[in-house]
Amino acid sequence: MYDNSMNISLFSNGVNNESYPGLTFSSTNSSSQFNLTNSDVYFINNSNYPQNNWSVSSSSPSPSDVNPLERNKFILPWWQQVIWTLVFGGMILVATGGNTIVIWLVLAHKRMRTVTNYFIVNLSIADIMVSTLNVIFNFTCMLNGDWPFGTLYCKISNYIAIVSVSASVLTLMAISIDRYVAIIYPLKPRMSKKTTVFITLAIWIIGSILSLPNILYSTTKREYFLNGDYRDICFLDWPDGPATSSKFDYIYNVIILLVTYMVPICSMCFTYSRVGLELWGSKGIGEYTEKQVESMKSKRKIVKMMIVVFVIFAVCWLPYHGYFLLTHHFPEMMEADYVQQIYLIIYWLAMSNSMYNPIIYCWMNSRFREGFKKIFCCLCYDNSDSDNFLESKLTRRGKSSFSEACITETKIRLNGNGHGTALMMDETIKQAEYRL
Repeated sequence: MYDNSMNISLFSNGVNNESYPGLTFSSTNSSSQFNLTNSDVYFINNSNYPQNNWSVSSSSPSPSDVNPLERNKFILPWWQQVIWTLVFGGMILVATGGNTIVIWLVLAHKRMRTVTNYFIVNLSIADIMVSTLNVIFNFTCMLNGDWPFGTLYCKISNYIAIVSVSASVLTLMAISIDRYVAIIYPLKPRMSKKTTVFITLAIWIIGSILSLPNILYSTTKREYFLNGDYRDICFLDWPDGPATSSKFDYIYNVIILLVTYMVPICSMCFTYSRVGLELWGSKGIGEYTEKQVESMKSKRKIVKMMIVVFVIFAVCWLPYHGYFLLTHHFPEMMEADYVQQIYLIIYWLAMSNSMYNPIIYCWMNSRFREGFKKIFCCLCYDNSDSDNFLESKLTRRGKSSFSEACITETKIRLNGNGHGTALMMDETIKQAEYRL
């Protein structure tokens, strides 16, 4: 379903995967040789393909490696290759550069090292992995339907695809749960950095387990065309056959769909709906202090930012998952015109999700925005200065966003006799946890 394993379903067009003995022939119009059975000879002689003068030879590809196509029709025209190279190259550059800056801003500045930001770093690492170690190689393969990177990297690339996507979506889900607990249950202890590291490791372990079949069953195969050309394909060769006909592959894809899309999407819909009702729908009794108002605004900002990240993730990956479900149940779609271009659009949309997050942080968070400005303006500053500039906005307002403020909240409780009793409840709010 993912990345290279899907290329065989898109690009193979009628490869015969049976193994059987046959006659060995070579073409006088090409140096390539083929093993053909009598039925294969009948097919060639009675097809519309150009006739060749065949002679017996002793060594050649097996019949399962012969594609009945005259040539490799999956090589895009040069002008399409230029356009797609610019589109994918821009996406990779923005994703890699933007996420690298995000990681540096968090790890290089003490004031940015919060629980939410640590999860964002994990998200950025996953996005960098998919854009550099997977997209570059898959896109190169998609330009001409050929995988020139060998069997070992076929396994690595497919493995990284599932691991990185799993890490991204599970990290988004962890952030939503953290926001849910912090806002719905404000008196509960906040997640410690040790717990954050443990959850992060668990996310990568789950992703690695999900991706294990890609290490075990990914392989490459050389496919020959009637004109003598050949190409290598990277695909999943399951115990019950290749991905195009394997029940194991379909079950695996359904599991991936549930774990990396449906379950996290449903979880985030629930958590952010409850958080939204709490922040925008509920009205407290009594007057809020100035610090309470500032805290509420801060919570709303971070929640809005993460909701935008979640929505963009859902939109980017929906066509990708839908494509594989449709093509499995309606395989005739693979024969449609321009299916290669349509797939490239869907693939680019899914992979481009890795470049949107840094743009969202820069757009919706003042601290990341100031950090990006400093880097783009090539201004040099030491560590103490960098910590100061990250607090500059709130410092100008005379408020420290990272101080631990003890806020007194007044609530009214009605007694049985109808009289109101004022309750004073001290709630310790760590502003740093609500401001990235």
